[in-house]
Parts: sequence; structure tokens; C-alpha cells
Amino acid sequence: MGAMNAPVAASPVVRLLRPLQPLTWLERAWHDIRQAPGVGFGHGVLLAGWGWLLVLFAKDRFWVLAGALSGLLLVAPILATGLYAVSRALERGESAGWGTVAAVWRSLDRRLVVFGVLLAAAGTCWVMTSAALITLLAPHRIDTPVDFLRYVVANRDSWLFEGWLALGGMLAAPVFASSVVAIPMLLDRPVGVWQAVLASWKTVLDNPLPMAVWAALVMGFMLLGLAALLVGLVFVVPMLGHASWYAYRDLYPPLLPPCATPPCSAIPRNNLPSSA
Repeated sequence: MGAMNAPVAASPVVRLLRPLQPLTWLERAWHDIRQAPGVGFGHGVLLAGWGWLLVLFAKDRFWVLAGALSGLLLVAPILATGLYAVSRALERGESAGWGTVAAVWRSLDRRLVVFGVLLAAAGTCWVMTSAALITLLAPHRIDTPVDFLRYVVANRDSWLFEGWLALGGMLAAPVFASSVVAIPMLLDRPVGVWQAVLASWKTVLDNPLPMAVWAALVMGFMLLGLAALLVGLVFVVPMLGHASWYAYRDLYPPLLPPCATPPCSAIPRNNLPSSA
């Protein structure tokens, strides 16, 4: 069968979470960063560097810059697949490093490619919708970032900026619901893209408050990373990447229980899945 509908033995069963359980994912993420700092911060440096290249290339072309940065943020969960693999390896008591990351990307998993294309399509939809809104309602033609700041953000005579943010939130919500656990699930289980997306939606519907807290944390840390001239992404990317694995793991336990013999028994207990 195709990548969208790969067979699986049984439909995953989602756990219920405590409202503030997402905070524990951040704590466990820092444990993984300490275990494999080169991989974690390396991912952050790569994404921050990519962001700076986009800024330098399109600094005077607002729509190109907006589209490029939006695309970067939307495909970041796919780019963090190597971090999920590292967290899974550490959870199993295995050694983890760049070899773990390389093994994931060498697999050329079609399901991850398909999901990445879908995220890129969502980013394109957002840029086109955003451009239509701003072009129709802005009092002046928007060509550069300065134009956007002057005529949209700083324009106190209209609610265009607030409407633009609301539109972004409306479009971001279904993307978050479709992807919050989908990519770690595709890495960890033999499910198709469609089943992973449905499982992700079920996660959000069954745990609305914890998922709202997690969405707020993700958005807040990403905004901090961007506001710090993208340098903050060096720290934010590995933290959110590893934490996303533990979001998935707390919701969907391993298909097989953790082993009871070394090296698995040697790993800290707080690195194993916690119950809801």
C-alpha cells in the first residue's frame, strides 16, 4: 500500500494527560540535550543558520521573506526527525549521535517525505491567503518588511494586524492538530500518513487543555527564538524537538515494554514513559 495508507496491526490508543504535563516534556528534553549536546545544538545551529540565509537573501522583499520563514517554521518538525530518533535511542538505552540521525535520513522514508510536502503546501496556502488579505486591506502597497511594520503593524487606524494574526491562528490550529504527534509516530510505528494525522487529531480532541498548553509553549518559545535574532533557535530547536518526542511517548507508549537488562536498566527512570 502507499505511504498514505500503510498497514498497521491495530489502531493506536491514546492516553489522557494532566493539564501541565507538557512541562515535564521540557524537563526530559534537557536531559536528552545533555546526553547528546552536539546533535541537539547542531540542529539548532543549522536551522538558525538557514533562517539567517533567508533573511539576507530576502531582507528587502517582504513576501519572499514571509514565505521563506513561514515554510521554515512549518517544516521544522520534519527537520527535527533526527532529534526524535535520538530521544528514542536514549529511551532504549542505546548510544545516540549523528549516526542515529543519518540512519533516519538515509532510510528515505516516503511517509516522512509526503508529510513534509503536505506541511510545505500548508505554508504556501498561508502565504497566499495572508498576501490576499494584506493586499486587499492595507492602505499602502506592501513590498518590504519596513512597509509591513509601518502600514500594518503600526497602523492604529485599522485592525488589519489583529485580523492578520487571527487568520494565522485559524490556519495554524489545524496544522498543529494534524502534526503534534504524527511525525514521531511515523518514525516509531508502521502507520500510514493518514492514520498518523487522525491519531494526532484524536490526541488533541481527547486532551484539549494539555495540548493547548503545549501549543502555547511551542509558540512562545519559537517567538522567543525568532525575537532573539534567530540565535535563540540554537537552544529552542533541540528543546522542542526532544520534548515533542516525549509528548508522543506520554500519549502512545512503546509497542514493546522497555527491556529489563542492561543497557536499558541503566538509563534514568525519568527518561521512560510516564503514565497519565
